[in-house]
Amino acid sequence: MPSFDITSKVDLQTLDNAINTVKKEITNRFDFKDSHVVIDLNKKDFKITLEADSEMKIDQIVDVMISRGIKQGLAAEIYDLSKAPWPSGKITKKEIIVRNGIKQEDAKKIVKLIKDSGLKVQASINDDIVRITGKKIDDLQDVIQLSKGWSLGIALQYENMRS
Repeated sequence: MPSFDITSKVDLQTLDNAINTVKKEITNRFDFKDSHVVIDLNKKDFKITLEADSEMKIDQIVDVMISRGIKQGLAAEIYDLSKAPWPSGKITKKEIIVRNGIKQEDAKKIVKLIKDSGLKVQASINDDIVRITGKKIDDLQDVIQLSKGWSLGIALQYENMRS
């Protein structure tokens, strides 16, 4: 029976390369000359810590980070920008969580959207993967096309297509 998996994974090496590119670009920019800037990637917890002189500079770093990530093949949705920057003495800090894996509530939304579509496929949740099975590969391809139109706020990848 044909099947495939819907996942939301971030390649750690690609993310590390993108963050290193951002560090180089920010240190070479004229508007950041003689400024306090720290960009730190915690690879274990998938967190990015930013420090700068002002909230405006933090926002500029985030913009560069998103654009460099997109050029490296990372989706903009992997960054959780919901936390607001906070002042800490003379500097401003911001913590950005990198979304890696599909949360349980997002997986349930995906399953519900697939069931509501009326396609003849079954969806099951396995940890942070949603497995889709169906009798025809065409139905699975219809699910992939349908899922590209969803606005869930997470980056989706399609793996392990089996026939």
